[in-house]
Amino acid sequence: MKYHLITGGCGFVGRNFVKRLHSTTNDTILFIDDLSVGTHPSTWLPEGTPSRSENGLEFFGEDERMIFLKQDARYFIREMLDDQEYIKKTYKLDVTSFEDVFHFAAIVGGRAKIDGDPMMVALDLSIDAEFFLWVCRQKPTRVLYPSSSAAYPVDLQTESDAIALSESDINFKKMGQPDMTYGWSKLTGEYLASIAAEYYDVSVTCIRPFSGYGEDQDLSYPVPAIARRAALKENPFEVWGTGKQGRDFVHIDDVMDCTLLAMDHITDGSAINIGSGRLTTFLELIEVFTSFADYSPEIKTLLDKPVGVHSRYGKMDYVKERLGWEPKLSLEEGMRRVYDVAVKKYT
Repeated sequence: MKYHLITGGCGFVGRNFVKRLHSTTNDTILFIDDLSVGTHPSTWLPEGTPSRSENGLEFFGEDERMIFLKQDARYFIREMLDDQEYIKKTYKLDVTSFEDVFHFAAIVGGRAKIDGDPMMVALDLSIDAEFFLWVCRQKPTRVLYPSSSAAYPVDLQTESDAIALSESDINFKKMGQPDMTYGWSKLTGEYLASIAAEYYDVSVTCIRPFSGYGEDQDLSYPVPAIARRAALKENPFEVWGTGKQGRDFVHIDDVMDCTLLAMDHITDGSAINIGSGRLTTFLELIEVFTSFADYSPEIKTLLDKPVGVHSRYGKMDYVKERLGWEPKLSLEEGMRRVYDVAVKKYT
């Protein structure tokens, strides 16, 4: 039996990967989360999903191939680092190695978190350092490290000098300043990934997702928050900053498709963009959602709120050429999915 490991498996991205791997493979997925950011599987697995608990683990699904452990990923990694038989001894699972490892454990959040508590976010440096130490010692078959578009230099994302960001715009020999401690931690993680691949012969893939969104994302992120306001037909309609700042929105389904494809082709720790290649301002996003709701509200700008860089979007030429990948969902299709869920949930 093959086992996959997902750290941070109850966060937005992690839980979507748990469900994707369960539905597309016959393998077992062990996912770990301390629930400081993520939510318990009972809140996001389909209602009525069978479950049972044994030896400190929770087993989900008729086939019990989704196994949840509530624990800080760092503690789990330290124990495995000291004893390769730790899982077998402690949890009675017959596993000493993993096939694919997806490392989503991180201190994450929207702009309020990144700007509001940057030292807490800096704990990601600790999480990633311990993770890569374990990876280099135990050597799972493949490793996925999710970096972020926040790793790109902020001076390439200003109002007067916004460009489509290419993978080559991050060069460890010629560095710019990334976005706050979150950007620094992700950039450092990419460097550790390259070291793991070059010096320890570990197969590592790095991704730089842009503004990922989906139907089950929480309200600390802008897309579901804006969708909720539209579903409730709020007027005036609040937007952080002027609303002229722009992002590259990509649906979580497309993020997962591109990630799994990249893991089949990239092993050297190098990173790829995952985005649509399209810059959309928040004012334009509001127009999309209010058109779904069929109303035209007054826009109220909240200039005291944190907004981050002015413009951030990815150049997708490299990914298209190397992997032959393009997003399947248009902005309008993806946002319609989010809006329909918001209507059911809030009205």
